[in-house]
Amino acid sequence: MPMFEQAFKNIDDVLWKEAGCTTELDYTEQTSWLLFLKYLDGLEQEKAIEAALNGKKYTLILDKPYRWEEWAAPKGKNGGIDHNKALVGDDLRDFVNLKLFPYLHGFKQKAGGPNSIEYKIGEIFGEIKNKISSGYNLREIIDRIDELRFDSQSEKHELSHLYEAKIKNMGNAGRNGGEYYTPRPLIRAIVQVVKPEIGQRIYDGACGSAGFLCESLAYLQSAKNLTTKDLVTLQNRTFYGKEKKSLAYVIAIMNMILHGIEAPNIVHTNTLTENLADIQEKDRFDVILANPPFGGKERKEVQPNFPIRTGETAFLFLQHFIKMLKAGGRGGVVIKNTFLSNTDNASVSLRKLLLESCNLYTVLDCPGGTFQGAGVKTVVLFFEKGAPTRKIWIYQLDPGRNLGKTNPLNDDDLAEFVKLQKTLADSPKSWSVDAASIDKATFDLSVKNPNNGGEVKHRSPQKIMDEIASLDAESAKVLANIRGLL
Repeated sequence: MPMFEQAFKNIDDVLWKEAGCTTELDYTEQTSWLLFLKYLDGLEQEKAIEAALNGKKYTLILDKPYRWEEWAAPKGKNGGIDHNKALVGDDLRDFVNLKLFPYLHGFKQKAGGPNSIEYKIGEIFGEIKNKISSGYNLREIIDRIDELRFDSQSEKHELSHLYEAKIKNMGNAGRNGGEYYTPRPLIRAIVQVVKPEIGQRIYDGACGSAGFLCESLAYLQSAKNLTTKDLVTLQNRTFYGKEKKSLAYVIAIMNMILHGIEAPNIVHTNTLTENLADIQEKDRFDVILANPPFGGKERKEVQPNFPIRTGETAFLFLQHFIKMLKAGGRGGVVIKNTFLSNTDNASVSLRKLLLESCNLYTVLDCPGGTFQGAGVKTVVLFFEKGAPTRKIWIYQLDPGRNLGKTNPLNDDDLAEFVKLQKTLADSPKSWSVDAASIDKATFDLSVKNPNNGGEVKHRSPQKIMDEIASLDAESAKVLANIRGLL
């Protein structure tokens, strides 16, 4: 097992002993704040060395007692941790809880603005708590974290893959999997269809673990002959996100850092509290990629911020995204498939808004099981703002097997979609619909494949029974864990 992978496994093994850490969510959260401080220490040292080489002085962000090399990993002459100086036990736990966290949280007030690394420090350490109650377990985890290195691109690449695996496990830990984790093959396909370009600003107002932003970065980095100016643009003026939930915010920051963005432009806020009437041209983006939460109900005081009033969170987000796009801007947004055919006033009005203000040029119809842990069916809407819809190309994704935790969506499943979408070609799984043929009273966009007589493909009774058995087993496991805590 590679060194980094073994280190992550060892950390999880120690966290398993902690009563306050009972789920993959806890494991990822506690690993994240320690990883962040280790990363920050390395970044600070890099900047200090770079400044010295240029004959300049660099002022470290953290005061000496709160630097990683002082409290977490003081080094001896042999380069290893000096355990005579390193805090341990109750001393370590009390330092972290009573001194370190309050000190770091204080940076939010001192920071120059929300996009600075100082602000990120303050925000992160005001939102999460140390759940490792044993100072001896904490010492063991710190020793493991200190073994990790962020020095080379290959090391950062390996760490980012391991961290993504932790996020995936976290997303699959419960039935709210889609809330934290959008399958990366689906994100990659969406990015390939939307085709962001260097110099364009990319936004996700419900960024979760920042999967869309990280995959967009990888897509843009794959371009040939990137200049130094391009790299600076990618670092500072390309990726923007907002996230409401504290844990997801912390994970998004750490995920982008591990993918190479030093001070991610991610803001911890409820996006939907922003009044659409206040959005100006300077606030808009070239590309929007997102999987907003669906099924949620937003507070009534938020709804007046939107022309089409509804409690459905995803419908509010879709209005936000349309408003946030520049003219000519492109969006790729995941939404529950019932959006296409719901008959309530909000759904009909929103479909009318989308079709009349944007060119909805592609709909990807995803099968059940695409989102592990979430049984809902979804579609992906691809649209360009500024001209009405003339023709919609629809692709019905069918991998030919049941999708699930042990058999997830992969890149090969989406390869045909990406290929056919380039020419909007008809096939047994794809067809086009003229906007003129859409009912102007309902704007119904139901997916009915003309290649199978318009019949809706229902699952067999056995497949339904298998899913019920799987969900029952999952529920029994959750209940057993709860009983174990009582």
